[in-house]
Amino acid sequence: MSWKIVAYGSKDVIQAALVAHEDVLDWDYEVVLTGSEIAEDKPDDWVLEAYYPRKPTKADKQALADLFTDGAPDLKAEKLPDADWVSLSQADVTPIRAGRFHVHTPDFPADDSAGVTDFCIPASQAFGTGQHETTAGCLAMLTEMKAQGIVVRNHADIGTGTGLLAFAARDLWPQAQGIASDIDPVCVGVVEDNAAMNAIPLGDGPGRIVITVAAGTDNPLIRHRAPYDLLIANILAGPLVELAPDFAKAVAPSGNLLLAGLLTTQEEAVRRAHFRAGFRLARRMTNGDWSILWLRRRNAR
Repeated sequence: MSWKIVAYGSKDVIQAALVAHEDVLDWDYEVVLTGSEIAEDKPDDWVLEAYYPRKPTKADKQALADLFTDGAPDLKAEKLPDADWVSLSQADVTPIRAGRFHVHTPDFPADDSAGVTDFCIPASQAFGTGQHETTAGCLAMLTEMKAQGIVVRNHADIGTGTGLLAFAARDLWPQAQGIASDIDPVCVGVVEDNAAMNAIPLGDGPGRIVITVAAGTDNPLIRHRAPYDLLIANILAGPLVELAPDFAKAVAPSGNLLLAGLLTTQEEAVRRAHFRAGFRLARRMTNGDWSILWLRRRNAR
């Protein structure tokens, strides 16, 4: 049984609530929040939707209301038919082109053009079909890294979701060994299926990707394979700030760190945390309201 609570407000109000949500340490991970504009011709009118695997309780509604610092808008709860709402929300997404990559669901044909890498990523319970600005931005930034001559022998994708960014890194640096990890065990099966669909070899060794479940870099395999020439983390701003010291331990001197999942309004805090941890900015780009950061670890003195 699935339910959702809907709240309408201005772009600033909804985005502020999403940012506040990241700072709630005891948030129920089963409650998924999304925010988006209502229509393209009304870019300042947004909706926040909170999805629940149960009928929301009074405490659930209060927790959601507490995310709004100047008073919550009307919160309307409604029961939903049984369905995989993540898959349904992505089922009609159109293909995207980002950097050298063309990403599409099975509903659309592949792009066999020269110089284009095509990935078929079905809608699933995991985040990362390429449609979100952060994922597309990471694909573009990875392409830029390759164009700038970055050499990668060992890479890790933290919070891999569908595995797409790990697949992209493997395509750009085909002899590197890689790790795709996520805190959600559901992602293991998703990545395995997507790897099979896209002919991505799994396991140990050059050109292969190992899948594991981990919270950040807290995993024996991730620690054993460090240091990394490239570490990717497309997650959320709050965890990115908290994980900065761990990323510094995992990335090799002069190694590369690709961060996404942060709004442009959160960029300063994320950059400050990573500067203190020993990283410098190599390049940044924005995609919509989101920042994508390429950082490089400074050499130890």
